[in-house]
Amino acid sequence: MKALRWHGQKDLRLDSIEEPAASKGKVKIKVEWCGICGSDLHEYTSGPIFIPQAAPHPLTGEKAPIVMGHEFSGQVVEIGEGVSKVSVGDRVVVEPIYACGECEACQQGKYNLCEKMGFLGLAGGGGGFSSYVAADEVMVHKIPESVSYEQGALVEPSAVALHAVRSSKLKVGDKAAVFGTGPIGLLVIEALKASGASEIYAVELSPERKEKAAELGAIVIDPKEFDAVKEIHKRTGGGVDVAYEVTGVPPVLTQALQSTKMGGELMIVSIFEKEAPIQPNNVVMMERTIKGIIGYRDVFPAVISLMDKGYFPADKLVTKRIRLDEVLSEGFETLLKEKNQVKILVKPE
Repeated sequence: MKALRWHGQKDLRLDSIEEPAASKGKVKIKVEWCGICGSDLHEYTSGPIFIPQAAPHPLTGEKAPIVMGHEFSGQVVEIGEGVSKVSVGDRVVVEPIYACGECEACQQGKYNLCEKMGFLGLAGGGGGFSSYVAADEVMVHKIPESVSYEQGALVEPSAVALHAVRSSKLKVGDKAAVFGTGPIGLLVIEALKASGASEIYAVELSPERKEKAAELGAIVIDPKEFDAVKEIHKRTGGGVDVAYEVTGVPPVLTQALQSTKMGGELMIVSIFEKEAPIQPNNVVMMERTIKGIIGYRDVFPAVISLMDKGYFPADKLVTKRIRLDEVLSEGFETLLKEKNQVKILVKPE
């Protein structure tokens, strides 16, 4: 089968590889749609970041070249020995986290913080940019008929957003700000709506992304037109309860922190490529808190349930659909050039 594999920085290739089999404890899935994630883009332009290159990943035993793609949906076509959670024909999505099950984080149920943590599609084990994937049964979640395969490809990134909101101290009726409305930022807006935020401010420069944020119901603030911090304080009467930083841009971190009220909270959702200095007095003098999240845990069922109720809508978030043989020119390169793109989905066949 054809599969998109990472060989090195700016070196992605459509290779012909062996089709996987459903060995013991595995579920073989025919991939319907796979989304291009910001992490995939970072690996393409600046990697390796999560991809093991010098040595094999401790849990998969694999290193580059590896098949990419971790935001995908599909149909079960074969089950291995011992699999009882799903059956052939089931419509599914994959929660692509590898965890050792033995370290302190895993023992506490915080498998996304596993000291050996990796992602299917970044650390080995196959990936969604191929016709078939054989995933561990524990990774597989069924989706109802009401959730389309396109919608299913958004479960993984939506889980990041929902985990960020659920991990924050936001309560029903609170006010929030989202700094950066790329794909994850827009999904955070949706997660905030589902969590009962009364006002959601979106700070964004891109005209196209501002439009998307407004379409989802956020109050948009353009930092070219306003001092975002002052404007948020003015409109909220003292700042938001929680601000979510989703840009990975160092100066924005300070702005997001300062946009919160006395006793407010800053949630860091981004992965930063550079150091981001913070003046501690911005925390101390207002008794604010700062918290970060990585990935998600125990939220896929909740995301799927919310999708069943109309949240995280694919029709508002998916901006382009392409074939696997177009993935470089019409996918990765397009995302680098066109800021109007939100989520590009890839059809393997």
